[in-house]
Amino acid sequence: MSNTPSLANGRHYLAIPGPSVMPDRVLQAMHRPAPNIYTGELVEMVAGIVPDLRAVARTRHHVAMYIANGHGAWEAALCNTLSRGDRILVLGTGRFCLGWGEMATAMGVEAQVIDFGQRSDIDLDRVAEALAADTEHRIRAVLAVQVDTSTSVKNDIPGLRRTLDAAKHPALLCSDNIACLACDEFHMDEWGVDVMVTGSQKGLMTPPGMAFVFFNDKADRARERADLVTSYWDWRPRANPQEFYRYFNGTAPTHHLYGLRTALDMIVKEEGIEAVWHRHAVLARAVWAALEVWGQAGPVRPNIADRAKRSHSVTTVNFGPGNGKRMRDWMTAQAGVTLGIPLGGVEGPGGNAEDFLRIGHMGHVNAHMVLGVLGSLQAGMAALGIPHGPTGLEAAVKVIAEG
Repeated sequence: MSNTPSLANGRHYLAIPGPSVMPDRVLQAMHRPAPNIYTGELVEMVAGIVPDLRAVARTRHHVAMYIANGHGAWEAALCNTLSRGDRILVLGTGRFCLGWGEMATAMGVEAQVIDFGQRSDIDLDRVAEALAADTEHRIRAVLAVQVDTSTSVKNDIPGLRRTLDAAKHPALLCSDNIACLACDEFHMDEWGVDVMVTGSQKGLMTPPGMAFVFFNDKADRARERADLVTSYWDWRPRANPQEFYRYFNGTAPTHHLYGLRTALDMIVKEEGIEAVWHRHAVLARAVWAALEVWGQAGPVRPNIADRAKRSHSVTTVNFGPGNGKRMRDWMTAQAGVTLGIPLGGVEGPGGNAEDFLRIGHMGHVNAHMVLGVLGSLQAGMAALGIPHGPTGLEAAVKVIAEG
């Protein structure tokens, strides 16, 4: 590292794939005295949060809110739909669906795993084969992530529904949208998703601490036979509370709710979810354009080769031998930007985790923020002597200009 004085002093930018940048308005909404949790403004406000959560997920069905992170949402989805000894089909495209399956196994559920590796999306033909082989319909649920934040792959969730329907298989379709809700386009009802889980800390622009499980009536019917459900994780009283206290099976996450209300105002009422999707799509294409030009004369490679299979919320990149760590260190020390570390064996057999970094472009981000990250990355490659096509930033600028 150079002994040149750092240029990082100033407002630091956390460009990791979650927790995302929190809007000042959200933080200011949370900075207030504790409210009454039994009557008054908080109770009235939460009643309005539920319809806006449904609007983001594009569903008319149920939503249960929890004081938890994404792993809590995983457990809630599993325990409300499954019993010990049930079988599920786990479709691994990175660390997180595999982790969801491991949780199910620890709960006494049999997980049939198809691991598609660290560079690929779900192969629907292989899923069709697995469903066809399940002639007794022992598989109760199919678990997938729409976006795996370790690999940055985006899976074809409506394609999974078509595959299940073609096989005439009754399994629930369960989608993990923790990394991508309110970033990548998602239509829960239109796509035939039965259960969807997410968290507050990424596209929903609220600090970590809240988790959400969206579920339809078919999934709720599975609750009738589920022997894993417990009092705390039971989604029924949360989705249809007879009193406010039951929304959270105890004290509400009061200040998170004020922040979430403001975030939903920004997403649903002000920008609009379609415009949010468009913004993320353009910013993602700007990132990809820069990476692809840099890679024309150097080692830089997006982890997912096919643009159509890349997430609009996070991009995992191989910068070449050891260069991922070198770039992360330089960006923090010299540019005031923190990038994401690699997760979950993304390097693959014979690879090196130090080659990789992850760029978060989710939530409260705009053109100048993304261009700042890309300009800093280009400066870092020049400073560290990493070969690269010299006009990557210009390629990103062109994408932004075209909108």
